[in-house]
Amino acid sequence: MSESSRAGHGRGVGLGLAIVSAIAFGGSGVAAKPLIEAGLAPLHVVWLRVAGAALVMLPLAVRHRALLRTRPALLAGFGLLGVAGVQAFYFASISRIPVGVALLVEYLAPALVLGWVRFVQRRPVTPAAALGVVLAVGGLASVVEVWAGLRFDALGLLLALGAACCQVGYFVLSDQGSDSGEGAPDPLGVIAYGLLVGAAVLTVVSRPWNMDWSLLAGSTDMNGTPVAAFLLLSWIVLVATVIAYVTGVVSVRRLSPQVAGVVACLEAVIATVLAWFLLGERLAAPQIVGGVVVLAGAFIAQSSAPARTSLEPVASGGPEREPSARENAV
Repeated sequence: MSESSRAGHGRGVGLGLAIVSAIAFGGSGVAAKPLIEAGLAPLHVVWLRVAGAALVMLPLAVRHRALLRTRPALLAGFGLLGVAGVQAFYFASISRIPVGVALLVEYLAPALVLGWVRFVQRRPVTPAAALGVVLAVGGLASVVEVWAGLRFDALGLLLALGAACCQVGYFVLSDQGSDSGEGAPDPLGVIAYGLLVGAAVLTVVSRPWNMDWSLLAGSTDMNGTPVAAFLLLSWIVLVATVIAYVTGVVSVRRLSPQVAGVVACLEAVIATVLAWFLLGERLAAPQIVGGVVVLAGAFIAQSSAPARTSLEPVASGGPEREPSARENAV
């Protein structure tokens, strides 16, 4: 297989992982809503999600404990921004502004990533990438029906913007060290320690000792169907968090932060579609059209990235990736 073919295959794998990550993240709300309606506070659900995932990833944290010495700033930043920050700012924002508005502001992150690449890293951004971001954000506004119940709340919008900035940190930090070849930090180790840091921060914020733990032993209602609360929590922990973060971080290293950020906009589309089928929340025509526009924007953005040129393994025990000179500006 030629280098260009291998690079194209690597980018295809990265795109596939990014889509899997968006699907996994998108399913979190559908599983969390019945738990919240059963009586769990939203922040308690977030804490259970992150703390449970941290326990699952704990063996990997032990295996990659050398990261504590070599990459302490990366681990702390990923946990504070990519895990705790996104969750805390988002849930704080939806307490003051409509969910659709908060979600739209949070997913301004792809545009902010392009700004980071262009003005901080001083790398070029192609018109196609910018067009992809515009289409994705515009389509997302239609998917979440941002015009429904729109009201201005300065603090709420600032909190949602904080979630967007933290999401930028998630994409940028996920890509850290991807040029280092064999010395690159293993993504699984970074995720494991990021979840541990995030769980510690969210413990202080959510105060889980005030939670009604008995609710987890009962059942919840999902559009008229009784579902065990423990099963929903298991889905949130294993699929919507562990699998979502693992596939998401690996996809960023294969695609670049800016491309993966635009593909991540599919999360809102997937969440809306899953809510339609599983929770009975009907889709209007503008939402369907908006979903198509988001898909078009994501396709334009990812197809504008040049192919990688080589394939090498990450750190020991990590998934294969293709380092380059990071000239794959969108």
